[in-house]
Amino acid sequence: GVGEFLDYLAKQGLDKNTIVMYSSDQGFYLGEHGWFDKRFMYEESYRTPLLVRWPGAVNPGTRNADLVQNIDFAATFLDMAKAPIPNDVQGKSLVPLMKGKTPDDWRDSLYYRYYQYPGMHRVMRHEGVSTKRYKLIRFYGQDVPNGEEWELYDLEKDPMEMKNLYADKSYRTNIQSMKKELQRLRKQYKIED
Repeated sequence: GVGEFLDYLAKQGLDKNTIVMYSSDQGFYLGEHGWFDKRFMYEESYRTPLLVRWPGAVNPGTRNADLVQNIDFAATFLDMAKAPIPNDVQGKSLVPLMKGKTPDDWRDSLYYRYYQYPGMHRVMRHEGVSTKRYKLIRFYGQDVPNGEEWELYDLEKDPMEMKNLYADKSYRTNIQSMKKELQRLRKQYKIED
């Protein structure tokens, strides 16, 4: 579908001055982790595609591994239009990343939260923080044993997130650091329970 759209732009003579950004919703689990749905923080549904074609600004074939979020889209579109970005916009413009220049202060972690429980999807409330290497998830609420349950994954050693390392004493320093970052992001995004 994206190729057909790009072909249409070319046939209409619009391909040299049209920015195209394509993203989508996450995919549903098909039994991974024993789950269904898509609202869990595991990698299969945590990642979403983002393709950009911006003639004269983004070199074709460019790939970027910086951490971005859908909250960055508004700031990005405003920046592309050379419009001011309001201070209360939570995301950051992706324009520097698209041009191959990662800012020194670019984020190194992402916050995630799902809170619609009970609901038709029956996905437990959870929040978490992830970096390029680690992911810490906290499940919480009245139906969670002891009110909360934690999971930690080393994405470098376990990219499929099959081994919860939260009880592994050798990861205590990582857990403390990730919990601190989780609290920092909760404060940044003004999260209240």
